Amino acid sequence: MASCTILVTGAAGFIGAHVAARLRHLGHEVVGCDNFNDYYDPALKRARVGQLLDASGVPCEALELADPASVRALFQRLNPSRVVHLAAQAGVRYSITHPEAYIQSNLVGFANVLEACRHSTVEHLVYASSSSVYGDRADPPFSEIHPTDSPVSLYAATKKANEVMAHAYSHLYGQRTTGLRFFTVYGPWGRPDMAYFSFAEKILAGKPLPVFGGGTLQRDFTYIDDIVEGVVRLVLSDVASGAPLHEVFNIGNHQPVSVLRFIETLAKLLGIQPALEMLPTQPGDVTITCADVDKLRARVGFEPSTSLEVGLPRFVHWFRQWKGLPDQ
Repeated sequence: MASCTILVTGAAGFIGAHVAARLRHLGHEVVGCDNFNDYYDPALKRARVGQLLDASGVPCEALELADPASVRALFQRLNPSRVVHLAAQAGVRYSITHPEAYIQSNLVGFANVLEACRHSTVEHLVYASSSSVYGDRADPPFSEIHPTDSPVSLYAATKKANEVMAHAYSHLYGQRTTGLRFFTVYGPWGRPDMAYFSFAEKILAGKPLPVFGGGTLQRDFTYIDDIVEGVVRLVLSDVASGAPLHEVFNIGNHQPVSVLRFIETLAKLLGIQPALEMLPTQPGDVTITCADVDKLRARVGFEPSTSLEVGLPRFVHWFRQWKGLPDQ
């Protein structure tokens, strides 16, 4: 498609920084924004901006999406034709102890983005949902036709709410909106609150690893490059013939891996055998995630191609560099 102006919210985040850089490399005018909160070390967010965004020529503004006046002003100034909304308060367990952060960021912030899109010339809003909306299902793979009315965490509930809010705006105002249900994204520049990142830190520090659910929990680990390819294809896609104004798509690897297998692979790459502390399943955890990606494959040719054996070494290579450690 012809070059256009694209706004990426949460552009200092893990997925946001990679998506914004990729869109810029494809020749589009890209502007990012982020509130740089301290849910995890903001230094990592600043480093992503320096290494991924600045190097690509993508400006990233400090902005609080829960402030409606600031959001309106940003949209009026940029007049974006497409918006990739990836800003959100992440984390399932954190939502149990800090619910107010999720209300402000994931509900109020998203409502402000929807309103700004409604009052501007945005052609397409693509926003982050989550595989957590499926709840604790036991019938993988999860398809977009499965019911999603039984969330088991507030985080999941806010993501389900985002989908319903976007549907209402599409219905009422003719706004094209698309939700992406992400499945356990990992890779270089990842989030420290994610299990794979904290496992690597603990292994190198010689600390025991807390393994919830006896290690039998399974996750559909999806490499960041595969995620970016799917997001970008969808953002730049034309409206499919007969497609509804609001849609949701799974975006995952379709290859769930047990937590124990993941730890074994990671430990081998780091060259250290960790002690494991087996613990019961935590509130908000689900037994398995597994994406049925047929719908996204049919729409934009999405085909995840990075196995854990390929993607995890790339993460470990970056992680050692980030920590100032030599490669083995």
